[in-house]
Amino acid sequence: MPKAIAFPTDAKLYFKSIQALVKMADSSQITLRQTYKKLAKTALCMRARYAHARQLKRAKREEKRLHNYLGRLIRDFERKTEGQTLETESSYLLEIIKRIYAQQRNDSRKVYSLHEPYVECIAKGKVEKKYEFGCKASLVITHQEGLALDLRAIHGNPYDGHTLEEAIKNAQNNSGKNIEVAFVDKGYRGHTVKGKTIFISGQRKGLTQWIKSQLKRRQAIEPHIGHMKNDGKLGRNYLKGSWGDRYNAILCGIGHNMRLIYNWLVAQNSPKRLYSG
Repeated sequence: MPKAIAFPTDAKLYFKSIQALVKMADSSQITLRQTYKKLAKTALCMRARYAHARQLKRAKREEKRLHNYLGRLIRDFERKTEGQTLETESSYLLEIIKRIYAQQRNDSRKVYSLHEPYVECIAKGKVEKKYEFGCKASLVITHQEGLALDLRAIHGNPYDGHTLEEAIKNAQNNSGKNIEVAFVDKGYRGHTVKGKTIFISGQRKGLTQWIKSQLKRRQAIEPHIGHMKNDGKLGRNYLKGSWGDRYNAILCGIGHNMRLIYNWLVAQNSPKRLYSG
């Protein structure tokens, strides 16, 4: 579930941090030695031009320049506020900016956005979209009707197989029914679920013709996910924070079920579906 943030690059994060730090200094009535606002904007533009022209050494030089500007501003701001008590919001923002300044390429738990600092980088492994910035979402639907039984945001970027047991448990609580058999995709290989029959997409051994047909039916979840992304808000989450992720996931599931029920009611009276969004 992608968050509503711009694609993060080091140069853009440094530039936004410089802007935020200067704005915070103005609101706190602190006079900085130099703001670097114009110089930072010039460096960001030149970095983009050099990168477009594949002049990577020059682009790296401009990025380093932005990094230096940010470091000078942080040190100047800390000198001017030494012995003072900052507001909670300002203190929190300063810590985020310092994390952006200090983080390296291969660090874990990096900051990818100033306004959403706890966004996670999720590797998609697709050519057109290698990474997604947001959090994972777990979806359980009924096998025939496609009604969402459980849709929740999962933070910490865990392995899919470790989330399956809790997903089934939540689906059972929401539906009031005991789930004996589940059909899942290949990401759930190595799961730790006991007492349930789990069939994984792509497995070959010990399958009857009926199980093979049911595994084919599992692929019907993909268009449901597509409808949630396009008709709902699963494709881009605009709600703030980790609680915003949870609320957005739940509301997407509710909206999807309401659309399915509405279409079913329309189909009872008319052969044509009147609602498409």
